[in-house]
Amino acid sequence: MAKKTDTQSPAPQVADSHDLIRVVGARVNNLKDISIEIPKRRLTVFTGISGSGKSSLVFDTVAAESQRLINETYSSFVQGFMPTLARPEVDVLEGLTTTIIVDQQRMGADPRSTVGTATDANAMLRILFSRLGKPHIGSPQAFSFNVASISGAGAVTVERSGQTVRERRSFSITGGMCPRCEGRGSVNDIDLTQLYDDAKSLNQGALTIPGYSMDGWFGRIFTGCGFFDPDKPIKKFTKRELNDLLYKEPTKIKVEGINLTYEGLIPRIRKSMLSKDVDALQPHIRAFVERAVTFTICPECDGTRLSDQARASKIKGKSIADACAMQISDLAEWVSGLKEPSVAPLLASLRHTLDSFVEIGLGYLSLNRPSGTLSGGEAQRVKMIRHLGSALTDVTYVFDEPTVGLHPHDIQRMNELLLRLRDKGNTVLVVEHKPETIAIADHVVDLGPGAGAGGGTVCFEGTVEGLRTSGTITGRHFDDRAALKKTVRKPNGALQVRGATTNNLRDVDVDIPLGVLTVITGVAGSGKSSLVHGSIPAGEGVISVDQGAIRGSRRSNPATYTGLLEPIRKAFAKANGVKPALFSANSEGACPNCNGAGVIYTDLAMMAGVATTCEECEGKRYQAAVLDYHLGGRDISQVLAMPVTEAEEFFGTGEARIPAAHKIIQALADVGLGYLSLGQPLTTLSGGERQRLKLATHMTEKGGVYVLDEPTTGLHLADVEHLLALLDRLVDSGKSVIVIEHHQAVMAHADWIIDLGPGAGHDGGKIVFEGTPTDLVAVRSTLTGEHLAGYVGA
Repeated sequence: MAKKTDTQSPAPQVADSHDLIRVVGARVNNLKDISIEIPKRRLTVFTGISGSGKSSLVFDTVAAESQRLINETYSSFVQGFMPTLARPEVDVLEGLTTTIIVDQQRMGADPRSTVGTATDANAMLRILFSRLGKPHIGSPQAFSFNVASISGAGAVTVERSGQTVRERRSFSITGGMCPRCEGRGSVNDIDLTQLYDDAKSLNQGALTIPGYSMDGWFGRIFTGCGFFDPDKPIKKFTKRELNDLLYKEPTKIKVEGINLTYEGLIPRIRKSMLSKDVDALQPHIRAFVERAVTFTICPECDGTRLSDQARASKIKGKSIADACAMQISDLAEWVSGLKEPSVAPLLASLRHTLDSFVEIGLGYLSLNRPSGTLSGGEAQRVKMIRHLGSALTDVTYVFDEPTVGLHPHDIQRMNELLLRLRDKGNTVLVVEHKPETIAIADHVVDLGPGAGAGGGTVCFEGTVEGLRTSGTITGRHFDDRAALKKTVRKPNGALQVRGATTNNLRDVDVDIPLGVLTVITGVAGSGKSSLVHGSIPAGEGVISVDQGAIRGSRRSNPATYTGLLEPIRKAFAKANGVKPALFSANSEGACPNCNGAGVIYTDLAMMAGVATTCEECEGKRYQAAVLDYHLGGRDISQVLAMPVTEAEEFFGTGEARIPAAHKIIQALADVGLGYLSLGQPLTTLSGGERQRLKLATHMTEKGGVYVLDEPTTGLHLADVEHLLALLDRLVDSGKSVIVIEHHQAVMAHADWIIDLGPGAGHDGGKIVFEGTPTDLVAVRSTLTGEHLAGYVGA
């Protein structure tokens, strides 16, 4: 062995001095020209109240620029297929490394996407069954529910030795898709009486399908196709005419010299509405689908999505459908028992993926679970799986509230994973509100002091101990602990749940008290959502506010989403004697230059598109003539630029008093969104802001029972107090509030707690405690009881 004789330490390398990510002059969204230095290979947590600029700094500045620079290393051909990113508004960004974003965006709600297909576990299982399955039925495609079996034959012409030869060729592809349900696992029947009123003719408005009006293109197509008489009542149609109206295959037609395609109502509805996830549809279309279509489990594949052939091939008595239906923790055990040298690398990779599921606390899922049904926290942890055990180092991992949807017991495991990523030599940036995760940080950046225009500055940089004594909002509330109530409210009735068996519930009987604040808790996967959403039908008197994403384009804003713009437009129209449509930037009042967008987008192919403020309306989105009309001394663009708190006063008193608008604005202020401007695009709102916006829209509805799914998501420690006050107000006004929650402050504030468990998946699904928070702390018989006792210092 060579000996090292030089005892002097070598001169420091210049390369080793780049141990900071420097951000100078960041101005994205509400950031106010801030400059910070983030240490590399450390765990940095970004805190601050909701809307203070955390996501703008971490995701829209640091992560966005890193991704943009990496995309620029690809050829222009490849860049043409990638999302184009503009350079963030920042003077200097130095020391960036490759960034991997693990955010809370819901996974694709495509009905064919499952946990298995989203994580490549299904791909590995398909290869495994194609190699080891008995009887052997074909390639991995034969086990895929996304590949249909097709075959064909015919004559082909080929050039051979200078001669043209005609040959007969045939081909066949063996896929695993169930032919009846086309790999969806469910079949649907359409109720024809909900599509049309057969006593009327088409011209009399017989069609009751949303969007199918005789005034637009559909009217032209139905009138000019010649397949039936649009003035004849549908009940008098011949068999052929009715078949053409409902089932005709796409057919080219010419109407008034224009080439169009006619297609029957049923295939058109299946393509436009039923091929999408029901929850992803617009509310009025979803209501139609729920009214007109019945979904049942496919009788041929029994919901497995796979053909008979794919289910007949087995390994050790289990088919691929059986494997995908197993709880992942059980599947990992089964795969560990397979010993086959010919596929050893594949088995090792599959075992690692399945073990990662268990390690990250998702062992209770199954691979056939539709990915659209995962909560935001579950989706984020599924995305984390591919990064656990990765050989990459010196990477920047960016997490958006990784503790969302986690019980205090599970947060400990998540903290260990974050520290493990850091200890491998990576930079870990975490946007977080939970004190348990802030406490493990090497470095803390606290933004604020307020939200929206009142935020965007760095209030504190340093250690966790320094944060505690810093005097910022986060520092002051860091050690806050909610106390148990001395007296709890008495229920005035009960919702009886009997024999609940949804998902992993085990024949659960429980009485959920009414007229009080009830918290349903338990570890992730214990059956909380199954109990509440499966046993309490959202219908008459029940208002359910879940974590589903708000769907809206950059043209949507709080005013349009909540319906607030409607009474405002009418008031402007009445005060000025003109049409309400003039006061919509998506209708007649839109600036003709930018079509009411306020900005003009220039597409630069594979380079980032450029958005420039419209010169004609100066970003106000309206025609100049519309801005001459005033209400209470302000034009419509000035009203939409107001923050909620200012608008509350403006519409509450004086000339601009509009009770309908004031009621909606009050609800926005009540849920803690007083800092949002009425016209702020929905695409710029954080996850917590979106859920509270959704809650505000439901608060004006008349309902006796509110069901809230983790309303503390994205809430700062200081904002949790406001939320508790809001929940108290709802209960005191005679409502019943049922909350699925892990936050100990909400548990301590409850009148009644229902704790599910004891574990997740098939280890859960039972009621392990019912009673008051005081009793839960006293007996400490469950994981929740132990953590709550530690939290309140009992």
